[in-house]
Amino acid sequence: MITLRKAEDRGHFDFGWLNTYHTFSFSQYYDPQYTQFRTLRVINEDRVQGGQGFGTHPHRDMEIISYVLEGALEHRDSMGNGSVIRPGDVQRMTAGSGITHSEYNHSKTEGVHFLQIWITPVERNLEPGYEQKNFTTEDKRGKLRLIASPDGRDGSVTIHQDTQVYAAVLDANEELTQPLQSGRHAWVQVLRGKALVNGKLLETSDGASLSNEQVISLAAKAPDTEVLLFDLA
Repeated sequence: MITLRKAEDRGHFDFGWLNTYHTFSFSQYYDPQYTQFRTLRVINEDRVQGGQGFGTHPHRDMEIISYVLEGALEHRDSMGNGSVIRPGDVQRMTAGSGITHSEYNHSKTEGVHFLQIWITPVERNLEPGYEQKNFTTEDKRGKLRLIASPDGRDGSVTIHQDTQVYAAVLDANEELTQPLQSGRHAWVQVLRGKALVNGKLLETSDGASLSNEQVISLAAKAPDTEVLLFDLA
């Protein structure tokens, strides 16, 4: 079974400095049908104006992944980490027993466009942690590149949950398949372009949940179609 989550049906707020879309219930947005999917709790698509950002704020008991599409995101946290996240970078924070951090557009003039993803961890009060790795477009072209996993295999960042996250960049009419083990579920998010996902057309910023499927089929219908695939318990 596949259920589409169209881009225009997401929660949306435009605060001027921040234009944000919420796939799942978040902050001021609540949809009882979309509070989360399995352990996937948040997919926020954010555009932040130059010189703006999120001031220091707390998190706990969440695995947080940032994935930049355009521009550069500047990060600071209470663990002493400071970095700039650019397209191709995957940042993972384990909020665990508690952290504070800030995120700002690294540019004073250009916008930054990124996804922030939250996954509920396997247990509470984990030791906070941080990791950042780069995956080039060529790393993802024509294949599902593992970017996050519970064991950090194949150079992926390590998340504390039975979840695998893959990224792919596909040429028009290029197809991929991925088996889905019995009892597991998947979420596909199209970041740009368009793709048939198990026969259903998803366009830019559309998502879809998949359950009781034996295989996930992705067929790009536009050049440089980029997708994230979450394999979930």
